[in-house]
Amino acid sequence: MEGCIFCKIIRGEFPSHRIYEDKDYIAFLDIRPLAPGHILVIPKQHYRWVWDVPNIGVYFAVVQKMAHALQKAFSVDEVHARVIGEEVAHAHVWVYPAPDKTEGDKNDFVGNAEKIRQALA
Repeated sequence: MEGCIFCKIIRGEFPSHRIYEDKDYIAFLDIRPLAPGHILVIPKQHYRWVWDVPNIGVYFAVVQKMAHALQKAFSVDEVHARVIGEEVAHAHVWVYPAPDKTEGDKNDFVGNAEKIRQALA
């Protein structure tokens, strides 16, 4: 979609700290994190709502993969997920470690991205 900021991120028109990418989905750090490692998981194809994404089970398998990476990267058990869609009209899921149980600087985008990528390896 022309004016969608997430579509611009997918096309590389806006910078992002990408954590994960496959042919259908990308995951990147939120620019206003609630906790260190706050990730957004979005489909590459523009869908308005999460519920519009075909084969939603594959989408949530990526969300699960990100949650497990956050657990490992930040040594936490509690990871939150929220289905979001009000702020940006592109399906997205927030995944982030419990803010009150996660150590680190939530604004250390480079360091947090690297920790999560290493946990995915």
